[in-house]
Amino acid sequence: MLIRRKSDLTEADVTDPAWYARRREFLQGTAALLLAAGGLRPAQAGHGGRALQYRPRPDLAAKDALTDFSDVTTYNNFYEFGTDKASPAELAGRLTTDPWSVTIDGEVARPGTYALEDILKPHGLEERIYRLRCVERWSMVIPWIGFPLADLIRRFEPTSRAKYVEFTTLYRPEEMPGQRRAVLDWPYVEGLRMDEAMHPLTLLAVGLYGEVLPNQNGAPLRLVVPWKYGFKSIKSIVRIRFTEQMPQTTWHKAAPHEYGFYANVNPAVDHPRWSQKRERRIGEFRKRKTLPFNGYAEQVAHLYAGMDLRRFF
Repeated sequence: MLIRRKSDLTEADVTDPAWYARRREFLQGTAALLLAAGGLRPAQAGHGGRALQYRPRPDLAAKDALTDFSDVTTYNNFYEFGTDKASPAELAGRLTTDPWSVTIDGEVARPGTYALEDILKPHGLEERIYRLRCVERWSMVIPWIGFPLADLIRRFEPTSRAKYVEFTTLYRPEEMPGQRRAVLDWPYVEGLRMDEAMHPLTLLAVGLYGEVLPNQNGAPLRLVVPWKYGFKSIKSIVRIRFTEQMPQTTWHKAAPHEYGFYANVNPAVDHPRWSQKRERRIGEFRKRKTLPFNGYAEQVAHLYAGMDLRRFF
């Protein structure tokens, strides 16, 4: 879904580089703690940002060429800053990400609100090169920096009643101008089934290309689920809730006939308004075949054995 409105931008809405410096200094300090605790090695950043410390995971590297950094950071879906692909990069610099906290609650033994540095401190960061497939028929290949969501889940000890994990994005319309319009039911909510959340491919990301995650890409903490469409990879997370019932996710509420809860990449199931059989990799002219589960079928298809993937889309 793409809703275009006349721009009402002012000079004050344009990214202020000072916000980037503050955010990166904050997360670089957190990364230093991780380095001391986990023996990680420094990234080779080359884009003018502050480097994170991480352990490369060559076994989790897509075989495709990486999408250009400038495309990854300027062509974004982040409706909290506007429905146009360029709006997040233009407007997200005003978002304050320091300090940041995440509330863990629901069916979990250790609920509470935790500072971001406390969320990150026990976890060593890894680089994983994943494809990201968007429902609008385009895709990217991105070297994400983060840690497995499963590690965080185990740490907070969900109860036996926890069947799903619900995620909520920050609601701050004074800094996220897209939230001033009723394009979606804010704040943005997404969810995973527990076995999806625990799968080793599912990542909580804090960086990309060896650097701290830019605001427009979901700073300071976002989800990456590489076998699902991009709208499942919720950004700027402030709440992780464990539930017994399936969460009411934002896009499913907005258009249930177009956006299912599962959002698995399935070229055999068309979007009501276009085919999903082919996609265009950003930076390329030619289109390519869309692969089932975005090319990760060998790793994740067993999660959906016996399910009707046309009904549970």
